[in-house]
Amino acid sequence: MDLAVESYELTKDFPREEVYGLVSQIRRAASSGPANIAEGHGRNATGLFVQHLKIAQGSLKELETHFILSSRLGFVPKDQIGDLMIMSEEVGKMLRSLIRSLQETRNGRPTE
Repeated sequence: MDLAVESYELTKDFPREEVYGLVSQIRRAASSGPANIAEGHGRNATGLFVQHLKIAQGSLKELETHFILSSRLGFVPKDQIGDLMIMSEEVGKMLRSLIRSLQETRNGRPTE
């Protein structure tokens, strides 16, 4: 959720002509991650939860791509994008760990 909020903040000062372009894409990808995590958790089935976590991973990678593009187009300074990329990397690590843990538990292997 913090990454989504930061993503919305990031796009506030984008050029007006990007409202329906990059701004929309960043905001959609940023909100899609936490929404998929919540939806998957609400399904009460490990396999469906893992599936939604993987979709959230895809949204995260899409968001990272939009951050890089924003920087390369000169909309955002590289250092600001760097901070967001670090946040994104941490979220990605948490998602991978959660997926691994759920899969191991589902397959009957104890987690550490």
